[in-house]
Amino acid sequence: MVDASELFAQVRFRRREPAPALRPYLEHYWLIDWDLTQPYASHLVPHPSVNLVFQRYEASSVPTRGTGFAEVSGIGLELFTQKLEGRGRVCGVQFRPGGFRPFAPDRPVSAWTGRRLPADEVFSPPASPSAVLDPADEDARVAALDAYLLALRPDPDPQADRAMALVDLVRTDRTLRRVDELARAEGLSPRSLQRLFAAYVGVGPKWVILRYRIHEALERAEADPEVNWAALAAELGYSDQAHLIRDFTATVGVSPTVLAPH
Repeated sequence: MVDASELFAQVRFRRREPAPALRPYLEHYWLIDWDLTQPYASHLVPHPSVNLVFQRYEASSVPTRGTGFAEVSGIGLELFTQKLEGRGRVCGVQFRPGGFRPFAPDRPVSAWTGRRLPADEVFSPPASPSAVLDPADEDARVAALDAYLLALRPDPDPQADRAMALVDLVRTDRTLRRVDELARAEGLSPRSLQRLFAAYVGVGPKWVILRYRIHEALERAEADPEVNWAALAAELGYSDQAHLIRDFTATVGVSPTVLAPH
């Protein structure tokens, strides 16, 4: 999230854990409710994750006023901006990178990358937005998400487990800075690694490595106005500070200095 503190001042944002049987595949549920007097635009640097999103917007400028809909949001390649106004509610499911394919095994995850489409085009049985969005009680909404996803009966898939483990390695091990290093760590050829990521993650391993490094740079920039960008660039595997700042600005849409706390 870009300027997360400002977003949290505008909306009620919570993360919730899914049912135990779903945790191998999901990062978390994320719930947002808002009641705004003025429109607000939120900005997100997407994770390498597919999301299932149940949404209801109650504003005169939104065609779905008073109704709800569900969509699958593939991995976003660019900065994502969402305008919020009036009242609304969103209940989202963030899958672990590599964890979506067992729920939709017929197509590679790369088929959804950069796309947002109705959930009914991806899942069977169809999702019921009202079952998830209508309950006033938050626990009931979480229970509805659990019930729907459990009914999809994800198929165990060793390749999905492998992909999830590799992305976790990228996320936690800063010494992995190159695709060939990641391939060697898993005993794969770079080409086999590319195929695994296309089928189960949705983007290539180089993209995942870069995105997690940009996420870390974003967190540092928002937390510390005095961050040493030259040292951070070296820590994240960049050849120089200018390269990191160039990638950061291209991904986030603004330079690091704009995000420094006031």
